Amino acid sequence: MLGPGSIALIGLAALVMFGPKKLPELGKAAGKTLREFKNATKGIMDDDDDKKKESEQQK
Repeated sequence: MLGPGSIALIGLAALVMFGPKKLPELGKAAGKTLREFKNATKGIMDDDDDKKKESEQQK
């Protein structure tokens, strides 16, 4: 589990590596990537649920 000190250290390292102007862009890109991944996995889960319902109805 990450504590507040660890999060601050990671933030400071990111600031040093990428600079203050680049961090918002990286945050937006990471958020967009996570959102797309979540939507894709939700779609897969919905497809699985539909297949289960169809197989139950056929029985």
